[in-house]
Amino acid sequence: MKSHIQSLLEQTVDSLKQQGIVPADFAPRIQVDRTKDKSHGDLATNLAMMMTKAAGKNPRELAQLLIDNLPTSSHVAKVEIAGPGFINFFIDENALANQLMAALADDKLGLALPAAQTVVVDYSSPNLAKEMHVGHLRSTIIGDACARALEFLGHKVIRQNHVGDWGTQFGMLLAYMEELQAEKGEQAELELSDLETFYRAAKLRFDESADFATRARHLVVELQSGDAYCLKLWKEFNDISLSHCLDIYQRLGVSLTKADVHGESAYNDDLAQVVKDLDAKGLLSESNGAKVVFQDEFRNKEGEPLPVIIQKADGGYLYATTDLAAIRYRANVLHADRALYFVDLRQALHFQQVFSLAKTAGFAPESMSLEHLGFGTMNGEDGRPFKTRSGGVVKLVDLLDEANSRALELVRSKNPDMDEQELAHIAKVVGTSSVKYADLSKNRASDYIFSFEQMLSFEGNTAPYLLYAYTRVAGIFKRAEGQDEMLVAKLSGASISLEHDKEKDLGNKLAQFGEILSRMVSKGHPHVLCGYLFELAGAFSSFYEACPVLNAETEAQKHSRLLLSQLTAKTLKQGLDLLGIETLERM
Repeated sequence: MKSHIQSLLEQTVDSLKQQGIVPADFAPRIQVDRTKDKSHGDLATNLAMMMTKAAGKNPRELAQLLIDNLPTSSHVAKVEIAGPGFINFFIDENALANQLMAALADDKLGLALPAAQTVVVDYSSPNLAKEMHVGHLRSTIIGDACARALEFLGHKVIRQNHVGDWGTQFGMLLAYMEELQAEKGEQAELELSDLETFYRAAKLRFDESADFATRARHLVVELQSGDAYCLKLWKEFNDISLSHCLDIYQRLGVSLTKADVHGESAYNDDLAQVVKDLDAKGLLSESNGAKVVFQDEFRNKEGEPLPVIIQKADGGYLYATTDLAAIRYRANVLHADRALYFVDLRQALHFQQVFSLAKTAGFAPESMSLEHLGFGTMNGEDGRPFKTRSGGVVKLVDLLDEANSRALELVRSKNPDMDEQELAHIAKVVGTSSVKYADLSKNRASDYIFSFEQMLSFEGNTAPYLLYAYTRVAGIFKRAEGQDEMLVAKLSGASISLEHDKEKDLGNKLAQFGEILSRMVSKGHPHVLCGYLFELAGAFSSFYEACPVLNAETEAQKHSRLLLSQLTAKTLKQGLDLLGIETLERM
């Protein structure tokens, strides 16, 4: 309904332009908001106050002109002026009921889909050669939720798992394997199941030995230059590490596949050309033997320009070089309208510099939106980045194992007689969902405290609460079907009627689903959808307490309330699915 009111206002502004009341080039950003107090209507706009300067009239006078020129709509019951010039819209209850019926009959819940775009979503992107840890969680699940929502809204989404498969860590692994082979000859083999231990040993050598570190860096250059032996070992390391990542994605219910992997190595052949093209445009400078770009808008506290290092003195390339090649690929090959980067907030300056340089160099057209959607850190109870008790990095697989173990204890305590196989399935869904939802429900730009106790609670804005809310809503409809074998046929001819205030409140909340998804994907904020689903569950609870469903006074009222219940269950299930959370029919 919100988009419908915006459309009416756009037509009204056009009418005022034709009458010469406002300039022809006047292009206001028409904003329509939901009112907090329903006595002031359902929707409101401050458009009249925004037009005051352009029209040279006072806001209330303009508000009346807008109302007088507003096209007639069956959706609008009444329009009023409030305060200094707000315009309040009262939505016709029959129009809302019809909108809800249309949503119930549609796979897309009756959403008005936007113009489709091609959107590249860069997320997860772990460094290969070691197992995924908790630091990879936020990028993976926030990016995945936004990718799912964009697809649901009709956009062409291209997932890009920009794995770190070409950097210094591989030089360390190559150098360490070289040492082992010198020591043990052909018997030196990589333990496929223990790549993490191999990596830690290589990292220790890198940190302790300057000669080893120099050799590792040299091997990176050889690898990037196409040395056959280095490439053979590199592929072996990659395959092992990637298999660990794919196992984690499957456990998390993340939609990334092996086909979505397009790592740093994919751009290797274009890196030299990136350097040449920057040089041809007169953008390159030399600093201590390295090739760099200085941009006037990026300076340190002393006012000195900050360099973007494109190629090191030893010939090696850096993240910036690869990211520039990736932007060019996403612009010219994937034809992206938007490129979204779900990467730690601490990389903000890097992306600001690279995005600016990509536009200056012509690697991406001005029309292409390059967006760094950064996120904060997951912290322990002490407020510091989450660690093991010994101070080490927490493996993601260990975190999920503990979540599932705790969930199993919780579910068993509530269902002591349930079959073990069903218990295990429910515990797996609850445990994994709790970890994901605890993260997704927080503003991505904020740090948050990781707490098993809070995330597994059945109270508050948590996964267990919402999973239970869904089973409760869906259960009403199932009980009704059990009481009346002809119910489905009867409901096919029934309609929604919003008579009670709590029915209207629930109906209005259900009608907000489309605008919530639009807000979510415009800024990459899954917490907006989480908050909405929590509020929807609350609105249904209030409705259920005030409005008997199975014991309604009349058959028509019962059928209407069952349809509201059915749409609530459908919306909750769809919303949770977009967050990558599996629903349960029983808990």
